[in-house]
Amino acid sequence: MDIFDKIRKNRGALGQYQEQGDGYFMFPKLEGEIGPRMKFMGKEVLNWSLNNYLGLANHPEVRKADAEAAAQYGLAYPMGARMMSGQTTMHEKFEAMAAEFVGKESAYLLNYGYQGMVSIIDCLAGRHDVIVYDSESHACIMDGLRMVMSKRFVYAHNDMESFEKQLEHAKKIVDSTGGGILVITEGVFGMAGDLGALDKIVTYKKKYNFRLLVDDAHGIGTMGKTGAGTGEHFGVQDQIDVYFATFAKSFAGIGGFVAGEKDIISYLRFNLRSQIYAKSLPMAMTLGAIKRLEMMKTHPQLRENLWKITHALQKGFRDAGFDLGRTESPVTPVFFKGGLAQTTHLIKDLRQNFGIFCSVVIYPVVPKGVIMLRIIPTAVHTMDDVNYTVEAFKEIKKKLESNAYPNELADFRN
Repeated sequence: MDIFDKIRKNRGALGQYQEQGDGYFMFPKLEGEIGPRMKFMGKEVLNWSLNNYLGLANHPEVRKADAEAAAQYGLAYPMGARMMSGQTTMHEKFEAMAAEFVGKESAYLLNYGYQGMVSIIDCLAGRHDVIVYDSESHACIMDGLRMVMSKRFVYAHNDMESFEKQLEHAKKIVDSTGGGILVITEGVFGMAGDLGALDKIVTYKKKYNFRLLVDDAHGIGTMGKTGAGTGEHFGVQDQIDVYFATFAKSFAGIGGFVAGEKDIISYLRFNLRSQIYAKSLPMAMTLGAIKRLEMMKTHPQLRENLWKITHALQKGFRDAGFDLGRTESPVTPVFFKGGLAQTTHLIKDLRQNFGIFCSVVIYPVVPKGVIMLRIIPTAVHTMDDVNYTVEAFKEIKKKLESNAYPNELADFRN
C-alpha cells in the first residue's frame, strides 16, 4: 500500500473530524493582544484558554524588555547550536538565576520545552536502566519513553500501592543488569490540575534507590511560597534530582530549562541531542526569559492575584454544584455529561451567545460520555470575569440537562 493511501484512509483520532471542526473546535484563531479579552471570528470573547498564569505576556515591563532585546539583537543572534557557536553570557546568566530560583546547583537553558524533555529522558536512561512513570504523564514524557531502550513500568496515577509494585519490578531488573531506576512524574498535571504525589514518592527513594525527574511546566511560577514550583509547595524540592520547566506557561514565552546537580547538568549539556543539533535560543527570547524570571521574584502580587482569582472561580463553580474533579492548582477542569454532538452545540453556544472562549476536551482524553471544559485563570482576570463565567456555565448546564442541545454535530459555519 502507498503510505499516503494509508494516511488518507485513517486520519487519526482527531483528524477524522477535521471537516466539521477545523478552525473552530480545533485550530481556532484567537486574535489581538494576549489577555482576558481577545477576538474570535471577529467577536470579542472572554478568554480562559491561555496558560499566561501571571499575566506576563503583555505586562508593560516584559513587553519593553522584549522590544528592546529584539531591536538590539534581532531574532537570529546567536546563530548555531550552543555547543558550536550559540553560547552567550546572557544564556549563562539565565542559567545561574534559574538554578538559584529553584534551589539547584546548576541549570541549562533549553531552546524548546517539549523536545527538551524528550531529549532529557533519552539522555538519562540507557538499556540497562528502568523507568517508572505516572500513567497520566504528558505527551512529551511519553514521546521520550518511546526513544529509550530502557525497560519501563507505568503506575496508576498517583497510586502509591501501584507505584511501589512497579518499583519492585524495576528493582529486580536493575539488580541483575547493574542499571538504575528513573522515576518520572509531573508537578502539576495540566489536564486535571491535580498535583503529582511528590511528598509520597520521595519517601520511597531510600528503599529503592531511584532518581526523580519532575516535569513542572504548570508548577513553575504558580506553586510554592516563592513560585519555585510543586517541590517547594510540598517542601521536597531538595529531593527532586532533575527539575524541568518550560516557558510556555507562567513565563509566557518559548524555551525551558533543566536543573539539578552540577555534574549531572554538565553531562546533559554535552549529550542532549535536541540542543547539540539545534539552534540556540535567540538572544531576544533569552533576555525576555531573564526579565520574566526577575518579575516572578520581585512581583509576588502577580502570583497572589492568580490565586485570588483561582480560589474565587473554583469556589463559585463548586458552590453552584459543578464537578471540578481533583484539581489542586489554577488549572480548573469543569466536567459535564454528554456526547460529542452535544459538546459541539454547547461550545458554539458558549462562544457565540455568551462570548466565552475556553478549551474543550473530549474522548479519548476523557472517557466517552464526558465533556471537560478546561478553564485557566490568570493574574489579569477580574472578579467580574469570574462571576460572569460562573453564571454562564449555570445556563449551559441547564440546557445540557434539559436536552436543549441537538444530538447531531453542530455546523459552526452557520
